[in-house]
Amino acid sequence: MKEKLPNSTLILVFGILSIIGCCCYGLFGIVFGILAIVLANKAKELYYANPELYTGYENVKTGRILGIIGLVLSALSFISGIIALISAGGIEGLMEMQREIYSSGL
Repeated sequence: MKEKLPNSTLILVFGILSIIGCCCYGLFGIVFGILAIVLANKAKELYYANPELYTGYENVKTGRILGIIGLVLSALSFISGIIALISAGGIEGLMEMQREIYSSGL
């Protein structure tokens, strides 16, 4: 009888959360993306050792791919947030820019 790979569903969920997390300045997406990739690599090693014993490898592959995509998007989001913060002159400058944008009606 075949067993389900450990954490295969969790890997898929972490991969999805990593893509969603890129909208939160990238921090959550980076964490979930790294977790998805690390867990997927462990599950992949386990599966390749005895592929006839396990099911759920599709979830692992999909979760790993989503984790990589989410990690890249989150890293880009995080870096762009840092650049915006630096170019605005700190958090006060960023808040002032937002106030100007809102007051001008854009």
